[in-house]
Amino acid sequence: MEFSPSNHVVKLCLQGMNREETGKPEEASKLFLQGWNAATNDFEKFLAAHYLARHQKTISDKLTWLETALQFALKMNDNAVESAFPTLYLNIAKCYQDLNNHIKAKEYSDLAISSRCHPSDKGPFFHGTKADLQVSDLLTAGGNSNYKSELRMNHIYFTALVNGAGLAAELAKGNGEPRVYVVEPTGSFENDPNVTDKKFPGNLTRSYRSQDPLKIVGEIRDWVKLTPEELKNWHERLTKVKGEIVN
Repeated sequence: MEFSPSNHVVKLCLQGMNREETGKPEEASKLFLQGWNAATNDFEKFLAAHYLARHQKTISDKLTWLETALQFALKMNDNAVESAFPTLYLNIAKCYQDLNNHIKAKEYSDLAISSRCHPSDKGPFFHGTKADLQVSDLLTAGGNSNYKSELRMNHIYFTALVNGAGLAAELAKGNGEPRVYVVEPTGSFENDPNVTDKKFPGNLTRSYRSQDPLKIVGEIRDWVKLTPEELKNWHERLTKVKGEIVN
């Protein structure tokens, strides 16, 4: 299932995270529980259980919700969810360690280590920009960040979600028309550390980066564009973003 901020359960989780950030854990917990009760598929249940786990008052209850999240994650053959396994296994291992079950703690610690690997995502991949480019052109690292204009980026970024690339295109610097290109990595790539295991578990937005060029192989023209109000809200959010960019 493709991650989407318009999904009802994702919206409830986003609202819950906002309550967490403003020091309202009880309200956050209620929103995550609403998300769990509204969940209709494995992805939504995995997501809601992940957030409910961190609001439990006992280690045993936290472990129950983490194992519930794992149960639904294992049902899915999904690149985005796969990226959440290392941290999920580590959190379960920590619970078992705190419960003095050292055998189980080691089992899940070993699973966390073995699940760490390079992304297995096969794409297709997309890059959003306001630059007017052609098929066979190469996109290279070294451009300025869309979020901190004084920062020169050491990687080129891309995603396997076409509408995610569309969002990046609309937020990109410049006055040109937002464009979404189909790209192929020419070298190795990794999960984008700026989004992986930040607000959401793993890399649900299937966002990646590479130090090697991306080759343009096509263009997508029917991606979902933001309304003027949505674009305004995104720009307002970016002005409030704090923290360092992992470069």
